[in-house]
Amino acid sequence: MTWGGKRFATLSNGEFFEPISPFKREREKLAKLQRKLSRQKKGSRNSRKTKIKIARLHHHIADSRRDFLHKTSTQIAQNHSTVYVEDLKVSNMSASAAGTIENPGKKVKQKSSLNRSILDQGWYAFFRMLSYKLEWSGGKLIKVDPRNTSRTCPQCGLVSAENRKTQASFACVACGYRANADLVGAINVLRAGRARLACGMSGAVRPLSAGTQRDPLQH
Repeated sequence: MTWGGKRFATLSNGEFFEPISPFKREREKLAKLQRKLSRQKKGSRNSRKTKIKIARLHHHIADSRRDFLHKTSTQIAQNHSTVYVEDLKVSNMSASAAGTIENPGKKVKQKSSLNRSILDQGWYAFFRMLSYKLEWSGGKLIKVDPRNTSRTCPQCGLVSAENRKTQASFACVACGYRANADLVGAINVLRAGRARLACGMSGAVRPLSAGTQRDPLQH
């Protein structure tokens, strides 16, 4: 299973779940209320009413996200006894994009957008939910190193950054295989996870790219 911005989660069988992004959906309404509050006199009856509306909206956003995460994690846990997931460091991915004065961030605007998406979709909470629900049902959640999962062709094995020139599409430069990039990643995560499981969860397994054709331009 892979995670993404356009698709919340994609399974290797082609099934995927659209994100609901509740904060993004209500962001304009929330901003309008906050602007209204800024114009009101502090401590007034109207400002208190507006604060209540803002608090209710935040509560609605959190409830919507929690409901989606519970329903999605339950559906996956009920239909799959073993789930292989990308071992993404969500806390690192959602860290401040601006960096520090000594080490300023790069592509701050793009990274800030990704950070908001990660936090809005609730990846970390979903991972925890899926983990304990699988454990309750006797299933397994196996983490897989995500390196090259989005660059490896599942048909011919070529590992190349050129295979994924866009975020959404995968097109192998060697054999011409084409598919949704998240689906390709999910297929490769499944294969790497099964290889790790076959090695008794020892971690002593060749990386995904081992034994495959490498891009001669890469070193």
